[in-house]
Amino acid sequence: MAPYDVIVVGVGGMGSAVAAHCAARGQRVLALEQHAIGHEYGSSHGLTRIIRLAYFEHPSYVPLLRRAFALWRELEQGLDEPLLHVTGALDVGWAGSEVFEGSLRSCLEHGLPHEVLDAPALAARFPGWRPADNAMAVLQPDGGFLTPERCIAAHVARAQGFGATVREHTRVSGWHAHNGSVQVNTADGTFEAGQLVLTAGPWMSDIAPTLGPLLMPERQVLGWFGISDRPAFAPAHFPVFVLDAIEGRYYGFPEYGIPGFKIGLYHHHAERVHPDTMDRSCTAADEAALRAAVQRYFPAANGALQHARACLFTNTPDEHFIIDRAPNAPEVLLVSPCSGHGFKFCSVIGEICADLVVRGNTDHDIALFRLDRFSRT
Repeated sequence: MAPYDVIVVGVGGMGSAVAAHCAARGQRVLALEQHAIGHEYGSSHGLTRIIRLAYFEHPSYVPLLRRAFALWRELEQGLDEPLLHVTGALDVGWAGSEVFEGSLRSCLEHGLPHEVLDAPALAARFPGWRPADNAMAVLQPDGGFLTPERCIAAHVARAQGFGATVREHTRVSGWHAHNGSVQVNTADGTFEAGQLVLTAGPWMSDIAPTLGPLLMPERQVLGWFGISDRPAFAPAHFPVFVLDAIEGRYYGFPEYGIPGFKIGLYHHHAERVHPDTMDRSCTAADEAALRAAVQRYFPAANGALQHARACLFTNTPDEHFIIDRAPNAPEVLLVSPCSGHGFKFCSVIGEICADLVVRGNTDHDIALFRLDRFSRT
């Protein structure tokens, strides 16, 4: 009998949740992380991550989000501060734009409480905004943000509390699956388990080469800008948002944790990179891409760039997730990449993976995430 039931490779947002849920089901879990827990080299850092219930990407995400919200609330019980902070969520665009129309569709299909605001109503309700004249917004009150580093720490603590072994600074060099068992090779030795779950984010192409042609790790830069009207950008007065604008698609947060208004641009400069070699500094061009939206739509936060951090998206061709067994290796579960919108789902994806590991199926609808969809197109 293998010493472990399941090995999890990558202990960021997804991997920590998978380890916690599998351990809670009585599985003997080994979780391997190549860096320190909570590191800043992947996709699970940056102090805040948006969680939205109205989901413009596809309405089928909404039931998963409802469960994710419940599981985050369960995880934060007994902690000294919440993991999930509710601010409301704004999806802003114009009539016919993907963000506005998709968010409204999700609200209507799933009966989500929401309001539709035009530009004057948006500016009056939230003084931090100066929207375009044709702006239309969906305000959904349940949205907010998660604190990712604390979420990972909480999942790791939960996993260890149920007996999981979590090893930091242990890089996987390869694996071999055969006849119901998996061997995982590292510099510290070879480990064996009945199943393997790969949650390596932007390193997935390295550890699961079959995914290489499908995945594009992409450099992102987040900026925190100085605020002249700080009450307007406080969590009580400034919902998290996604904004379709002529300059691009942006996302942002109220001031929290460190000074400044935090904003990012989806697909930033569309730079394909490798996580081990990408430039993690912030250039003048990075700042200019973010400031283009700040100065036009959030002028009270158009101060000096106070902080900047680089992270990664790992994009699939259709920007939906991958949760499926590896081709020709049923012992191996491929999880993520999440195309820049996955962290909010970590709690429920951990549950889904535990279902798949323990009983081979899940009651959650994950048809959208099948790997063979790419061979059918």
